[in-house]
Amino acid sequence: MTALWIAHVRVTDADRYARYAALATDAIAAHGGQFLARGGRYVTLEGPDRPRNVVARFPSVEAAEACYRSEAYQQALAHARGAAERELSIVEEA
Repeated sequence: MTALWIAHVRVTDADRYARYAALATDAIAAHGGQFLARGGRYVTLEGPDRPRNVVARFPSVEAAEACYRSEAYQQALAHARGAAERELSIVEEA
């Protein structure tokens, strides 16, 4: 079953986060991820407000997790650390 990678982000350092996003895009694509939402309008109804919301569809939970744990994504993530407050979940689609 396909899975959704759902990230809620507040960027605190736009330059560093832009480096993360450029590298993460390639890592996500390499694992079969396709972006469904990347920024854009949003409404927070509960929880902390995170103005950047990203949803990507992967072929499976395993593919999404493999992406996260991959060397390429971890290299990208190094740029996001200290440049954003983030929550990231992987959810299997019904």
